[in-house]
Amino acid sequence: MSERFYLYDDTVDTKTRFVSFMGESQRFDLAIIQSDRYYGKHLVLNLQSNLFAIIGSDDLKEPGYIEHAFQLNEEEAEELKEFLMEIV
Repeated sequence: MSERFYLYDDTVDTKTRFVSFMGESQRFDLAIIQSDRYYGKHLVLNLQSNLFAIIGSDDLKEPGYIEHAFQLNEEEAEELKEFLMEIV
């Protein structure tokens, strides 16, 4: 068996927030992780769909980013964006 080649193997301290809220059209169960990685962006995990994205304020302004990352329709994505704008 060959030796494993690591690009990196770091352990970092994180701050994790678990939040659940009900939008007009669906419930959101999220884990939001902050660390020194990802240039100050947040790692947002949708615990219901097992989808995640690295999100900063610039990503929230990008048309279609939230819809694509979390496989949401426009209305659902807008509800999620409104919440994320408060914390990112």
